[in-house]
Amino acid sequence: MSRHHRTGQDRTNLYDEITNKIIAELVAGRFPWVQPWGKSNTKAPLGLPRNASTGRRYSGINILILWGAVVQYGFPSQGWLTFRQALSLGGNVRKGERGTTVVYADRYIPEDEKQRARETGEEAQAIPFLKRFTVFNTAQCEGLPEDITIAAPLPPPGLIEPRVETLIAATGIDFRIGGDKAFYVPSHDHVVVPPPQAYFEPINWHRTALHEIGHASGHHSRLNRDLSGSFGSKKYCFEELIAEQISAFCCASLGIIPTVRHADYIGNWLEIMREDSRAIVRAASQASKAADWILSFLPENEQHADTAEHRRAA
Repeated sequence: MSRHHRTGQDRTNLYDEITNKIIAELVAGRFPWVQPWGKSNTKAPLGLPRNASTGRRYSGINILILWGAVVQYGFPSQGWLTFRQALSLGGNVRKGERGTTVVYADRYIPEDEKQRARETGEEAQAIPFLKRFTVFNTAQCEGLPEDITIAAPLPPPGLIEPRVETLIAATGIDFRIGGDKAFYVPSHDHVVVPPPQAYFEPINWHRTALHEIGHASGHHSRLNRDLSGSFGSKKYCFEELIAEQISAFCCASLGIIPTVRHADYIGNWLEIMREDSRAIVRAASQASKAADWILSFLPENEQHADTAEHRRAA
């Protein structure tokens, strides 16, 4: 086995490390998918973390890991590079800088398994593996081209709300405005959200709408998530954890500061994560895929011409 492939114990330790960090944040009253972007100590522009060399967005649990590092260390950029990528761009990581660990998940087929499959005629079984790799914020580097280090400006405020409403319409989801509660009905596949004037801050209408659209993305005709959980069940709370992150990822991409929509589920989320250290990784991965699906309905000239980061979360 290559030294890059992790044993089962190593994979478990990596899941535990990530999950324990997320649990610590939640216990402290901080939500990793809703960072304090509007506060003075946060210098980075709103948005999803990207590889500054390839332009690709990071996805899944890596979004939460890198957002956390930006907030913790006050980095002014959402751009990240490996040590070698910094060198390839003509720069370097400054001496003494510590990187941030992100994860790459994939599968491989050992040679003996390929041989067994050839001999038996059966399908070869792939083995999953996790690999850690280290990235550095562009602010930790020097000598990089100027266009790599300049932070992208926030979109003009006047573009935010029309873009969200246009995006919702473009998804083709049955979206209804009315009543006094926001919800998604899987059996009838429609979303209901109160009118904007029902919200103390109108921008919250868009955050709520994206949360419910996030639920609808999981319908069997779309991304086919398990939406069968009854209210209050673990399945139901896990789906809420996914929808919270979908809304946050979409908001960040659209220039809207994310907020927590359902903080009352925090006890359930902590219970789920303590029972299964892979839960937050799965939830972030599914949320990232759903956000990509929703944002794919933006006009082509607004999709930044990049695709989701190929380094997938587990």
